Amino acid sequence: MRVIFAGTPDFARVALQALIDAGFDIPLVLTQPDRPAGRGMKLQPSAVKQCAQAHGIVVAQPAGLRLNGAHAEAAQAAQQAIADARADAMVVAAYGLILPPWVLEAPRLGCFNIHASLLPRWRGAAPIHRAIEAGDTQTGVTIMQMDAGLDTGDMLLVEPLPIQTEDTTASLHDRLAALGGRLMVEALALAACGGLRPVVQPEAGITYAHKIEKREAALDWSLGAETLARRVRAFDPFPGTQTARGDDSFKVWAAHAQPGGAGAVGEVLAVNEHGVQVQTGDGVLVLTTLQRAGGKRLPVAEFLRGFALQVGDRLHAPEA
Repeated sequence: MRVIFAGTPDFARVALQALIDAGFDIPLVLTQPDRPAGRGMKLQPSAVKQCAQAHGIVVAQPAGLRLNGAHAEAAQAAQQAIADARADAMVVAAYGLILPPWVLEAPRLGCFNIHASLLPRWRGAAPIHRAIEAGDTQTGVTIMQMDAGLDTGDMLLVEPLPIQTEDTTASLHDRLAALGGRLMVEALALAACGGLRPVVQPEAGITYAHKIEKREAALDWSLGAETLARRVRAFDPFPGTQTARGDDSFKVWAAHAQPGGAGAVGEVLAVNEHGVQVQTGDGVLVLTTLQRAGGKRLPVAEFLRGFALQVGDRLHAPEA
């Protein structure tokens, strides 16, 4: 089977590698244009581009796919590359561009998407983050036949995955990426012999995982400790959660909730080598891994050697 692959970040790279390892013929990979990154802000290829080039696969990086849009010339070149690939199917994983109808209709079997949730829950851009933030106890991967909607296509394969108590987006991402790659290999094998059985998504239970915004990083101490602890885990590795004492802001990378507390919202109740206890709107949040601006993530005992938080200090959202 000839398969075009479209994806950009590491989540997609894992799936591309799985398809390569399974022996699929991949004549073309689509990925986002190189972006500036790192201290020098030099152009960096995506994880998918690096993987494709390492295996000698042709890579196309159109800035857009609409034939009559601002990137029409790039889209027309991509259209020709897709036609020349003569693909049976296209696999899409975290590509980052909306596929117009001409792309969806190009491969003989259509386009298959790897989505990191149990659809229809958490359609949209950030399903892993939002599942942790919401306190879900399980998520999973859905292999979906793509249509013109936002993650609305028929479900082809679904497999659940538990969310562990200490999972961050980083740790859950890695397990879901591996699951997505395995399921996509299974789906293509079934597609090759006509064994897929599409299931229409139910109307009940639809939720949307909106894109994570940097402004969400600020910890709102009026919320409950359990809510804040989930947000800390959900926003690791991006954008991280942040708080401040006076003019000094710092990031919180690990924390857990405990009941009780009788201080004002945002008040530091206790400071020791095991954690900084902060009063929330409901319960106490114990901060255990912290980072100053320009510094490294540190266990609380090391962090406190250079940032002397004290009982009675008041933490607040950093100035925008």
